[in-house]
Amino acid sequence: MSLEKEWDAIRPDRSQRASQAGMGVLRLALLFGSAAIALALIATPLLDRESRQIYARDNGVFGLDMTSTGSVSRSSSYTVRRSVLQPSPDSVCIIRADGSRSGDC
Repeated sequence: MSLEKEWDAIRPDRSQRASQAGMGVLRLALLFGSAAIALALIATPLLDRESRQIYARDNGVFGLDMTSTGSVSRSSSYTVRRSVLQPSPDSVCIIRADGSRSGDC
């Protein structure tokens, strides 16, 4: 009996080991890939909720201009002025078309 035949008698599935190892690597990659996707699906809403809480805690000041807009009838026009020289940063001066002023001018 040759050495090759003896080895086949002891371990007959020797040729299938390479394909099984490849399947094991594939299964491992699929396991970690699905775990990464699940983590992303869970972590995204949690991080979004946390960022909204930080935004609300800081009064929404992230360099955003919180100017509100509205509509004005065609018969009236006005100019809104804000200045760093006014006593309060929230001071607003409204100048109407006829020259009258209101607010902190």
